[in-house]
Amino acid sequence: MSEPYLLLWLEAPLQSWGHDSKFGRRDSLDFPTKSGVLGLICSALGAGGKQIEWLGRWADLDMQAVAYVPAGRQGQPLPRQPLMRDFQMVGSGYDDKDPWQSLLIPKTSEGKKAVGGGTKMTYRYYLQDMAFAVALQGPKKDMEVAAEALQNPVWDLFLGRKNCVPTEFIYQGVYVDERESFEAAKRLADEKGRSAAFRVLQGEHEGEVLTLNDVPLQFGEHKKYRDRRVTVLPME
Repeated sequence: MSEPYLLLWLEAPLQSWGHDSKFGRRDSLDFPTKSGVLGLICSALGAGGKQIEWLGRWADLDMQAVAYVPAGRQGQPLPRQPLMRDFQMVGSGYDDKDPWQSLLIPKTSEGKKAVGGGTKMTYRYYLQDMAFAVALQGPKKDMEVAAEALQNPVWDLFLGRKNCVPTEFIYQGVYVDERESFEAAKRLADEKGRSAAFRVLQGEHEGEVLTLNDVPLQFGEHKKYRDRRVTVLPME
């Protein structure tokens, strides 16, 4: 038998799933990344550090997602909200003479004080009012532990950033395959008055094919990733 699927429901006023952000611009992908989802489970487990062996057991397995938006009176999906842009000042308000506070002020690559001071303006982008049903295939021996951790997390769980607080229980059960997972997700979406907007399949299929560098091989201070091909399909 194939490995089972863990169904996650990711819903919040704001979500952000970074995959190609650099410097002061922190973008969000239109749907959850595999690195973000596995990072979420690590937070639930209270698992820090590299986690190389654990990540290796999940790396080659499937992950699919269906995006849900609020539905209108006729059950048709309403237009998606545009990306929200926020900005944050990084490094302001710290005393550079205090050795601890000085660590929080951005420095040059040589570790020196930046020209004009260390305060920087950064831009952050967020998805608004979205919900995602994520069917994550996982090793049988890790599934029960992950399911228990998502229901009783060691660390707080957020959907991309700390201001992205989930508004529904993330764990929604373990199923034998992705079909059963998404049938359960549809029942929940119907209860919430949400309609499917698009689906993300792992691998190359008929549709918009993307290459994402989102399969984590190592977390911790020096993160490592590898590519994954996904196909985005609109829902009829």
